[in-house]
Parts: sequence; C-alpha cells; structure tokens
Amino acid sequence: MTDDRSEEKAVVRGLEGVVAAETRCSYVDGVNGELFYQGYNIHDLAEHTCFEEVIFLLWNGRLPNAAELKTFRSKLVSDMRLPSQVIKMIELAPQGAPAMAVLRTAVSMLALYDPDAEEISVDANARKALRLAAQVPTIIADLSRIRSGEPVLSPDPSLGIAGNFLYMLRGDWPDADEQRVMDILMVLHADHGLNASTFTGRIVASTLSDMHSALGAAIGTLKGPLHGGANQRVMEMLDDIEHPHEVQEYIQGMLENRQRIMGFGHRVYRTEDPRARHLRKFSEVLCRRADKSQLHEISHRIEEVVMQEKGIYPNVDFYSATVQHALGIPTDFFCAVFAAARTPGWIAHILEQYADNRLIRHTSKYVAPLGKPFVAIDER
Repeated sequence: MTDDRSEEKAVVRGLEGVVAAETRCSYVDGVNGELFYQGYNIHDLAEHTCFEEVIFLLWNGRLPNAAELKTFRSKLVSDMRLPSQVIKMIELAPQGAPAMAVLRTAVSMLALYDPDAEEISVDANARKALRLAAQVPTIIADLSRIRSGEPVLSPDPSLGIAGNFLYMLRGDWPDADEQRVMDILMVLHADHGLNASTFTGRIVASTLSDMHSALGAAIGTLKGPLHGGANQRVMEMLDDIEHPHEVQEYIQGMLENRQRIMGFGHRVYRTEDPRARHLRKFSEVLCRRADKSQLHEISHRIEEVVMQEKGIYPNVDFYSATVQHALGIPTDFFCAVFAAARTPGWIAHILEQYADNRLIRHTSKYVAPLGKPFVAIDER
C-alpha cells in the first residue's frame, strides 16, 4: 500500500509561473513590455480615455459610448459621499496610523452601512461595485483633510473621479492639466494581471464572502512594501538626495550595501514597464510647473545610473512618486492612491470570480517529522 504522505510534491516558491485562473480583465506581456485591459493596449487607453471609461471597460468588457459614459460618471460621482459614521471613524483614527491601515478599516466599516453588503447577487454586486469604486478615493481625501484640520468636502458634479479626488483632498480646484494627469495616473494603475493583491481578492471571493471583505483583503495585501509601498519609498529616497550630482555616489553606495533600489525592476517585465513611459513624461511636465524641475532631474539621473550599473528599468512606482508629489499628494498617501486606482480592477476580478466560481484551495508540502510520541504535560 502506498503512503500518500511520502509522495513528493513540487514546491513552486512564490507560485512563479503557476496559472491559477482565467481572466478577461487584463494581460501583462512581460517579455515585450505590454499591458492590455480587456484587449486594449494601455498606451491607447492612457492617451485617449478617462478613468471612468476604463472602469466601465473592466466591468463590462467594452468601452462606453458618450451617453453611457455621462450616465456612468454621474452615478459614480453621486456615490462618492461617505456615511457620517465612517467619517467619524476616520476622525477617531490615531494621527500617525498608516493611511493604508485607515483605508482598510474604513472599507470594512462601509460594509456595516451598505444595504447590499451581504448580498452577492449580480444586481447587488453591481450596486456595491459603483459605491466602492467611488468611496475609496473619498476615504483617502477625507483622511487627508481631517489630519490637516480642514473640513471634508463634498464631490462636485461637474468633475469626474480624478478631478474630484484632487479637489476633495487639496481643497482647491485642479486645472485641466492636473485633472488629466490624475486621470491617466489612475488609468495606468487600474489593473495588472493576477498580482498578489488581486489574487488575494479572488481567493476571498471564491469562498463566497462579500465584496467588502474581498476588497479589504486586497488592500491589506497592497499595503506590503514589496507590492504597493514602493512609491513612498521612492519619494523618501529622492528626499535624501539634494542635487543630481550626488546621485552616482548615492546609488553606488546602495548597491555596495546590497540595498534594494525601490521603483526598479519587476517580477514580470523583462523590459521597460509600459506605464513608466507615460509617468516619466508627466513627471517632467508637472515638476517644471511646480518649480521642482530638480526633482525630476534627480529622478532621471537615478534612472540613468541604475541602468548603467545594473541594466534594470524603472517600474510604475518610480515616476508615480514624483507625479503624485507634484500634484500635492502627501507622501504617506501614495500607496493609498494606488489602492484607489486599483479598486475597479480588484472589483472586476472579484466579479469575474463570482461569475464562474470554484473555491481556491491550495496544497502544501509537509516537511516536519510525523508520528512524534505524545508526552503527558507533567512528564515534559
């Protein structure tokens, strides 16, 4: 008789290359450096669409027409307001609590005031999807206002999600260029294959738990510095460098100390991250407008030195740091902004999981001894 416990099981560390799901949401071509949402190239979407169009695309598999977009945007903006109880919870959060921790908690609390929270029918999920995609940016904006001692602001119906986010966070009206850059920043972050946070969300959804729980788990996963926290670390590195001529020594020192240079390299891409191309351009434009040209020069010099020394390309996090900084977003909110942009993508995967569900159940290779003799507590 064969003992199943003795069978060898191949362990794939980090699940590298393991295909765990079928999806229509997005495709990452790491060899050629391409990214597609529902079949559309990210460059076309970044150049010609707004964030609301991309949300509609991810959830419906097609781009909206003009009338559909107007209605969809209006619904999203009308859902941006938070329940007063959630605002109160944000006010009670410790001043130094990480923005991602407050966001994760606030999303869980939203479930307590959502009439559809425990219902996972198609119609209920569609209603929750709209509310969550709209409310996550508001949580971040309200948290920033509260911490600055400023009153929270209501969304302006004339603005979209990106423009309202900047308005509600900063308290001033973003101009057309700022709105467009924020739109594109969110488009570029909206989805990215079956990464760690997306997979986490799908695992939770596969248990038929509610959408708020799946989204909260995804946010908790993105919070990790190896996933979504890199852009904040990039800004902290840039703050350490006062002039472009210091970059060479600084980076070489990091390499000699075997320190990881945040914002470079990617688990999937073997060439340039296609999203970095757009953010590099906006970094230069916005830094010049904000009289922070030297910040972009330092960034560009870092890119040159890292490529020269290691042959590694920047990823989406590297230039998103300077873009967000130039837009007036606090550094400790960078990862939370990533989460706001990624929320529609997470929801798209959660909806996809619900539609064709099978409980995700991994296995493992047991490596400890078996059959240890039990010893009574008074004999140990």
